[in-house]
Amino acid sequence: MKIYRKELWFDVPTRRAFINITPEVEQCLEESGIQEGLLLCNAMHITASVFINDDEAGLHQDYEEWLERLAPHEPVSQYRHNGFEDNADAHMKRQIMGREVVVAITSGKLDFGTWEQIFYGEFDGRRKKRVLVKIIGE
Repeated sequence: MKIYRKELWFDVPTRRAFINITPEVEQCLEESGIQEGLLLCNAMHITASVFINDDEAGLHQDYEEWLERLAPHEPVSQYRHNGFEDNADAHMKRQIMGREVVVAITSGKLDFGTWEQIFYGEFDGRRKKRVLVKIIGE
């Protein structure tokens, strides 16, 4: 069995963003040489997410508005977590969107369903953050 590990780094200048990281993840798969196996991709920060969905701007805007209704950023005083920080909402948004994805690898390709893409969801940006890609297989 082969094992591959790589960290992808992102520096998002805004507080929140959704970034399609499928090309970077596919590059990792190509570098690994693995043809059959599993790929794990997870956010390495408690205020960020990795998820799979459609790459459609309207959907991303819907996510942004929905998440803001569920866990609004302001007023920051509404959260007990916010003492020296102002990111309690980001922790909650991450919980909703999830930490990681696992994708099957078949014939050296990500075995996606129709329209599926991998996204990095940033909920407390403006600094460097990382995503782990770990691939196991043959």
